[in-house]
Amino acid sequence: MLGNVSGGVRQSTHYAGLLEGYLDADVEKLAGAPGLSFHVDFYQIHGTSITAENIGSIVSVSNIEALRSTRLHELWLEQAFRDGHASIRFGQLGADSDFLISEIATRFIASTFGWTTLSSDNLPYGGPIYPFATPAVRLALKTEDHLGLKVGIYESDPAAPCAEGLDPGQCNEDGLDFRLNDPPLLFAEAAYSYQGADACPLGTIKLGGWYDFGKFDDQRHPPGEGFPASRHKGNEAIYVVLDQALYRPDGQCSAGGVSAFARVIISPADRNQVDTYADVGIVLDGWVPGRPHDGIALGVAYTGISDDASDFDRTSGLSVIRDYELIFELNYVAEIVPGWAVQPVLQYIHNPGGSVPDLANDMPNQRIEDAFVVGMRSIINY
Repeated sequence: MLGNVSGGVRQSTHYAGLLEGYLDADVEKLAGAPGLSFHVDFYQIHGTSITAENIGSIVSVSNIEALRSTRLHELWLEQAFRDGHASIRFGQLGADSDFLISEIATRFIASTFGWTTLSSDNLPYGGPIYPFATPAVRLALKTEDHLGLKVGIYESDPAAPCAEGLDPGQCNEDGLDFRLNDPPLLFAEAAYSYQGADACPLGTIKLGGWYDFGKFDDQRHPPGEGFPASRHKGNEAIYVVLDQALYRPDGQCSAGGVSAFARVIISPADRNQVDTYADVGIVLDGWVPGRPHDGIALGVAYTGISDDASDFDRTSGLSVIRDYELIFELNYVAEIVPGWAVQPVLQYIHNPGGSVPDLANDMPNQRIEDAFVVGMRSIINY
């Protein structure tokens, strides 16, 4: 349950729900195929979108918001070799399962702390992410000295062709399109994990990027805006992710403590509305006496609008010029019983949409007001 008590384009409360089911199978044990495994999962998505109806922000307030549907997500086989130090996965894959991930940032509810607003805004329909996986192949390598490398090639567009104004969930409503005729999307990421003096995991740093081989509209001269349309071949992004443990109780590698994360990602300004993104956050676990599985998380994310997009607003004579969007989130995870937790959350969205006009406001040239969102999530795992 999430509601914006002030700001946005309107105030009301929304319910969103997600049921996820999955099956993992060890094919080596089932059929004698060494190193082979199988995975399939599906979603049943219900409820409504507070972001689209109330806020008007680039970031999705909830990371489970999507069009109501029952749909396939991932479906793949994975072959491990070299004693588990290498694997190849192929089938229907989501890029957000392998790339651009901060494990610490997964504690947040806003979508951008998972898959950043830069990538979701710059790739076709957000790219192969929740709830849209696409046909892909992913190779993973790791060494004994904590180095890892992943490379993946994905079908870049999970919903094309999709008529203008339609949600991609209306064009690929059950996840069974298995498209193979769109330009490919290449991901690559190197990771290094390190330990402290006590041999406990201390942190991970990742360097990666993606390249989409499709064509992208120019931000200064998009089609249909009275200018000669201009398009660019290809689109890319480069990113850095840092997860770091700041404090842990003596002799306890995973029981409580303080951890932090930071991410930065950049993309070309001429073909993207969003060219800069950064987030940072801190998580405190086990700090309430007698409640070792409770935790509090505080994070902030910045979405920077490209100069080319801002210049288009100026040359078009708009009085409200896009510049940036900020979201702050504070949440608390409280374990009720093993397998059931509740997560109250507070969010503040500054400059929703990067500072755009509020079309629902009768006053001309009024931007969407900053939104304050409160809510509660219930999480059941069994």
